[in-house]
Amino acid sequence: MQMRQELLTWDDVDRLIDYLIPQFEIEFEAMVMITHGGIIPGGLLAEAMHITYVLTAAVDFPAEIERERSKLFAWPKFIQFPDESILKDKRILIVDDVWGSGRTITAVKNRVSATGGVPYTCVLHFNPYRNIFGTVRPDYFAATTNAHIVYPWEIDRGTDRIYRTPLGSG
Repeated sequence: MQMRQELLTWDDVDRLIDYLIPQFEIEFEAMVMITHGGIIPGGLLAEAMHITYVLTAAVDFPAEIERERSKLFAWPKFIQFPDESILKDKRILIVDDVWGSGRTITAVKNRVSATGGVPYTCVLHFNPYRNIFGTVRPDYFAATTNAHIVYPWEIDRGTDRIYRTPLGSG
């Protein structure tokens, strides 16, 4: 059975960001955006919330596991992560686009906690049907879904799809 797909526009993303912002009742001292999905929503939130310390975390999970279900429980490899001195004793907003299984954002949350930071998770979409962490859910989310979400920044932007206006004509 093929999963339902939902294509979002930039206006849809703006509405999701506008829905998230009033939810934040505390002031965050830093943000950790998870690559790749969290970069754009994190940037939009950081700008709107005037968060100065904007950091990134890159996480990889090993692909060479025989059973698909076991892959969900693999140990993460942190390719990039902020220095612990930046996170210690600070309220950190961790941003990604989607909480599907929840394993990537949970790995980042646990690592922020281990550094002495106080993590809060935030996503545009939460998929409770794929969540492998039981009743654990993001601290902040704009929408619940069971669909595969395609954001406007994920649409194929190859040179064959770009309309070019000749110089000087417009």
